[in-house]
Amino acid sequence: MSEVVVQGSAAGFAQEITIGEHHLTADEPAGPTPYDLLLAALGSCTSMTLGMYARRNAWPLESVTVRLRHSRIHAEDCAECETKAMMLDRIECVIQLTGALTGEQRAKLLEIADKCPVHRTLVSEINIQTRLV
Repeated sequence: MSEVVVQGSAAGFAQEITIGEHHLTADEPAGPTPYDLLLAALGSCTSMTLGMYARRNAWPLESVTVRLRHSRIHAEDCAECETKAMMLDRIECVIQLTGALTGEQRAKLLEIADKCPVHRTLVSEINIQTRLV
C-alpha cells in the first residue's frame, strides 16, 4: 500500500500530493478540489471493478464512463435515508456502459458497481486516527 503525502503552505489552498512516484495538485478554485479527488477515487474504482468483473465473465464490455457529482442535501429531503435530522452528503453516480451487453448483464454490472472497494469504504463506518508529530 502506498503512502499518500499532502503538503501545502498555510498561505493558500494549493496542496502538493505525492502518491508513490505520482504527483498531483489539489487547489481551490484553481485545480481539483479535495471533493473532486474523492469523486475521482470512487469513479476510477467503480470503472476498474466493472471492467474486472466483465473480463472475468467474458462479457462484451468495451468501456465504462462514470460521471459523479457531490452535493449537500437536507436529510429530510432524502426518502431512502435513515437519518432525518441534519445535512447529508450525496454522491450521484451515473454509469455508461458500452458494448453488446444483455439487459441481465447490465443489471448485474449496476449491482456490482456499488460493491467496489471505495464505495464500500465510503458507506461504512470509517475510523480516522489523526495525531500530531
